[in-house]
Amino acid sequence: MRNRSIPRRRFLQGSALCAGAALVPRLFAETPTPIATTTYGKVSGFVDQGVLVFKGIPYGADTAARRFQPPQPPVAWTGVRAATEFGPRAPQASGAGIMSNTAVLTRGYHLPPELGGISEDCLHLNVWTPALRDHRKRPVIVYIHGGAYSSGSGNNVLYDGVHLVHRGECVVVTINHRLNVFGYLYLAQLSSASDLADSGNAGMLDLVLALQWVRDNIAEFGGDPNRVLIFGQSGGGAKCATLMAMPAAKGLFHRVMSMSGQQVVGTTREHGTQRATALMKQLNISQVDDLRTVPMDKLVAAFRTIGYFGPVTDGRALPRDPFTPDAPPLSAHIPMILGNVHDETRIRAGSFDVTWDTLPAELETARDFLGDLKTQDIIAKYRSFYPQYTPADVYFAATCAFRSWHGQVIEAERRAEDPVAAARTWVYQMDWRTPIDGGRYGAPHTSDIPFYFDNTALAPGMVGDDPTAAPLAHVMSGMLLAYAATGDPNAHAQQTGVPHWPTYNLKSRATMLWDNHEEKSHIQNDPRGGERRLIETVTYIQPA
Repeated sequence: MRNRSIPRRRFLQGSALCAGAALVPRLFAETPTPIATTTYGKVSGFVDQGVLVFKGIPYGADTAARRFQPPQPPVAWTGVRAATEFGPRAPQASGAGIMSNTAVLTRGYHLPPELGGISEDCLHLNVWTPALRDHRKRPVIVYIHGGAYSSGSGNNVLYDGVHLVHRGECVVVTINHRLNVFGYLYLAQLSSASDLADSGNAGMLDLVLALQWVRDNIAEFGGDPNRVLIFGQSGGGAKCATLMAMPAAKGLFHRVMSMSGQQVVGTTREHGTQRATALMKQLNISQVDDLRTVPMDKLVAAFRTIGYFGPVTDGRALPRDPFTPDAPPLSAHIPMILGNVHDETRIRAGSFDVTWDTLPAELETARDFLGDLKTQDIIAKYRSFYPQYTPADVYFAATCAFRSWHGQVIEAERRAEDPVAAARTWVYQMDWRTPIDGGRYGAPHTSDIPFYFDNTALAPGMVGDDPTAAPLAHVMSGMLLAYAATGDPNAHAQQTGVPHWPTYNLKSRATMLWDNHEEKSHIQNDPRGGERRLIETVTYIQPA
């Protein structure tokens, strides 16, 4: 039996981690080294606080030999393959973490690092389960990581599934898949090669292959292939929205939750081609086939100068925009929770010292999202909405609403306009404010992740020592477990103090506000209604 306390200390402060581990009761009997049989071979895991853990299970073959092409299943193996260490992360910028590396964090608010090396052989997943082969058919919770399609992995300590498994009967899965140019470089209009026709969505097809692995193998790990929840934060939430419009993903998941991440539209074929052309120019390459052999590190360095690469509405793997002109009928019957945190952009460095004089120029940096509205008019509106706001408060509130929140409003509204989807749609807002660095970050991007995983003790740099965090995490993770099990978040309503959560409609716009400070978690109709009406006067621009 393997004990994970030593590796964990390598990544976090030992005292904080041990305190978090002490919070988890030993509910499960210790077992010998667990061995599971997958469709490609046997894997051995280890036991962590009574939970069976398998890391780095291959669900696809090494992508290096099939760069930009749809994934293939892994090569079957004989014997027992060790699954005790995280598999490699997808190629990405060095040091890139659970957020896009365009958002630089400074001073007090710190995110845990990603773990594992980097390789094109990155199609691996991780599983946490109470038991193997016991026919209990537990709900399966599949987390899709964020990072704006360019960075991140399923290897972060925030996504550790031990606490969720202890909290309820479930199986937790996290996934690594191709990112940036390796997953989303659209080459179909630059090459007649049939194997590159789906290059603009290779990373999304990786996720489809991973979900097929779950369908075919999760019963071995004690899970129910007919009760699969996919959820993700930031780029992960956007990936969930994209999967909802992909025919290849139909039937592979049965509930969705998107956190601070929406995908209203995909990249057009024209823009995808322009970016691929710019990349080739940056690399001084004239033939598409030469991209297949460019060294991995050179490709990573080149894409960073071009910018965003994400799913392409190519008419094939992604035949339509995910949420335009409406919510995808393909997934209207699937329950969906959509949420954002109140202060998405307060993690951005350098804007806390803005003054009323410098605020207009500061807001101009977000001009792409402001439409034809004048910055002075936006400032005047926000000062009327919130007379107590400082210049920095106005800057962060406006950039959050126009850039980060607008997409969630659109997706929720389009679900509400579909009578089938409307009966299965809920919206939340995270209002709990981190005390880190004097509370200046409010409820920032990523702050809801450790609460849904019940891992607040593993994120001291995000959560601090606020005594209200653990009780709120208990409620939010309990909701997640109930939703995974039933498809209805109200199955958690028996918990003390948690109100009934109405579905979202265009009249009341009922929203769950998660908080544990002055106001406990409660339902509010149309929170930030003034802001919502303001952002709806401009044309939405998909971030990046």
